[in-house]
Amino acid sequence: MKNLAIDLTPIRKYRDFRYLWTSGLISNLGSMITYVAIPFQVKELTNSYLAVGISGLVELVPLIVFGLYGGVLADAIDRKKMIWFTEAGAAILSLILLLNALSPEPKLYIIYIVGAAFAAVNGLHGPSADAILPRVVGHKDIPSATALMSLRRQFGIIVGPTIGGILIASSGVSLAYAVDIGTYIISLALLIRVSKVPPSHEAEKPSLAALWEGVAYARSRQDLKGTYIIDLAAMFLAMPIALFPFWVDQVNAPWALGLFYSAGTIGALVVTLTSGWTRTYRFHGRAFMWAAAGWGAAIALAGATDYLFLVLLFLAVAGGADMVSVLFRGAIWNQTIPDHLRGRLAGIELLSYTIGPLVGQLRAASMAGATTLTISVTSGGIACVIFVGILAIFFPKLRKYDAETNEFAVAERKRRAERENSPENTNP
Repeated sequence: MKNLAIDLTPIRKYRDFRYLWTSGLISNLGSMITYVAIPFQVKELTNSYLAVGISGLVELVPLIVFGLYGGVLADAIDRKKMIWFTEAGAAILSLILLLNALSPEPKLYIIYIVGAAFAAVNGLHGPSADAILPRVVGHKDIPSATALMSLRRQFGIIVGPTIGGILIASSGVSLAYAVDIGTYIISLALLIRVSKVPPSHEAEKPSLAALWEGVAYARSRQDLKGTYIIDLAAMFLAMPIALFPFWVDQVNAPWALGLFYSAGTIGALVVTLTSGWTRTYRFHGRAFMWAAAGWGAAIALAGATDYLFLVLLFLAVAGGADMVSVLFRGAIWNQTIPDHLRGRLAGIELLSYTIGPLVGQLRAASMAGATTLTISVTSGGIACVIFVGILAIFFPKLRKYDAETNEFAVAERKRRAERENSPENTNP
């Protein structure tokens, strides 16, 4: 059991990590309340599958543009400042949603505009939030820190929708947005206490050339490309979240909306709390691929039944499989990419794990509207399994990835050891 239990060493050992972790824990909780409130409000205003799907689609272009640019900025300026200012921007956007919800006639176009703005802010925020991790914890503690960051996110996904469902049912979406604003205020106060994280000496000034340098590096590594493409395919083909407000009606359990949103994260939480074994498991690529296929299989099974317990069970299994994928692709990213490229690669990573779900929600909603919800979910899960199997053939370097012998992992391990042992170094 000791070998399975999640490792809390980074929280005990690194002061800045504690503040970052706690700050994100609080702001993620509020964000997930809003995450439930937005599609619910769109459904109430339109009662349309397509309108709910569009609420995710409007985020696509801003996320691509600002995600890539946010990666360039994360390599060129203080990552702590980027996190603080983007969270402040998100708080202002939540305030706009609150004012719209309090108006006599809430406007759908305002929700769409704010959704697009949220995507832009998240695009700027995400690369710095990801790239800061190797600067605030030691190299050997990165897998444990990655698991803890996932635990933080899972807490928000489990508790946030539950609180959001209660707030929406009792007082409407306006109170949900107000609570989100409050969590941002607390988070910003904690972030102030985090030490500065200036760019590395090798960092370049923000430019299009710097962006393409990061893209070229990602393209040069088959193992990284494999993680991006397989994750995109899995999320595009088998992401059912846009259907949750309608799925609860199909199983005659509208009261279970919060459970639908949190079921996958409960499965992910179980994997995270027993993630101690990931510290010593070497074959990260193999585990990532099997987990991506497992995600699709579980989603297909969830769509094949109308029994609430089984639907939630299979969604939990899917969440657990996705968490295995997150842990191992995160380890590959964080343990092999040089620090002066981390921000730009984090921007690409942000796109890989967010564009898929966004476009996947539109795919699921469109197919459900054209056929049925059951066909949309089940066919998407089956297609996911098939495509992951095909893609695994084309990425042998990812399939054979070994954390002990991979050339990029060995080189980064050496660089980190030299930097951590340097007398001038003040970071952990």
